[in-house]
Amino acid sequence: MNRRQFLKRAGIVGGLGLAGWSLWPQAGLLNPCRAGLPPELAQHPLMQRIWSGLDPAKVWDVHAHLVGVGDRDSGAWANPKMDSLWNPLQYIQKIFYMNAGCVHDAPGQIDASFVARLENLMDGFPAGAQIVLYAFDWAHDEQGRALRDASAFHVPNAYAARVALAHPTRMQWAASIHPYRHDALAALERAIADGAVAVKWLPAAMGIDPGSPRCDAFYRMLARHDLPLISHAGHEAAVAGSARQTYGNPLRLRRPLDLGVRVVVAHCASHGDDLDDAGKRRSSFELFAQLMDSRKPGLYADISAVTQFNRAEVLQTLLARPEWHNRLLNGSDYPLPGIPLLTSLRKLIKLQLLDAATQAFLIGLREHNPLLFDFALKRLLRYNGVGFADAVFETRDFFDRKAA
Repeated sequence: MNRRQFLKRAGIVGGLGLAGWSLWPQAGLLNPCRAGLPPELAQHPLMQRIWSGLDPAKVWDVHAHLVGVGDRDSGAWANPKMDSLWNPLQYIQKIFYMNAGCVHDAPGQIDASFVARLENLMDGFPAGAQIVLYAFDWAHDEQGRALRDASAFHVPNAYAARVALAHPTRMQWAASIHPYRHDALAALERAIADGAVAVKWLPAAMGIDPGSPRCDAFYRMLARHDLPLISHAGHEAAVAGSARQTYGNPLRLRRPLDLGVRVVVAHCASHGDDLDDAGKRRSSFELFAQLMDSRKPGLYADISAVTQFNRAEVLQTLLARPEWHNRLLNGSDYPLPGIPLLTSLRKLIKLQLLDAATQAFLIGLREHNPLLFDFALKRLLRYNGVGFADAVFETRDFFDRKAA
């Protein structure tokens, strides 16, 4: 029995933490991986609407994951635990992630097919639009030693750089460097020389405390080169690792900000909870809002994943705070938009954030191009008639300019 058959026969919805079958997507359980856009979608009036007012050459998706298993010469690695039914949650997650990226099961084809699918999806965007692909470092212990068994996957900087170099008009890359590594500063210098546009951390999974003075030398080098740090904040559920959830407290990101680093709070810390300075437990998004309202120089956030069913409640606030919009950056969290279960159009319509008349267009778009679906959905969101500003989607300037 292959993975698709297993997925269909098993009771897997609870394994992803979904709240019952009421969230079953109109598009079905799995990504159908259709290629290209049929004329009725490509020429749909809503397609013109989502691009109205935008310069495609300034549209960069700032948050996307490069996935691989190292079946060629990529050096990528996925934890074997994800292939074992003794670890059912990780096993099911990997099935969904691989289906979301439309990878081939054939030996030797997984890494190449993931990139080929991404090429195909980017072809659905106007010329000039690009995507930023993330490398992913190992989890490390307090002594700076790599923890292979505690890591969910690994994507080397060299591989991310090579993929971006092969697609210079469509892809950029962000390095991932654990700051506790003995060679962290040298690795950062190499990444800068190789064209990295940012550094990406997932603190809970990687075992990084962003509020630790151990990171200060790394922060000073980031600030000196004006290289942004994109750091996950809030609870981490998608990637297993060392699972120190307190490292996702957005208030811990004040340290790099105070040292002059431009910091992007991934997902607007839209899931989970943690302690404030007084020891009171609050939602991670409330702590993020506190940080945003402090107007610390260099503070930004990305809106990747905020349309997912377990994060969507924050959208009303994000849309209703236009004074935040010049510090928000659009990202997809690809390949997650390729998992139909994660985004409920019904819920967004119920929250009065999405016009029901757009639903058929969006469902069709998701079947053919989940990346474009994610972009279109965010362009069509409205709260009391207010959508995200165009500047949220024209993100290239963030990487080209010095900190404000």
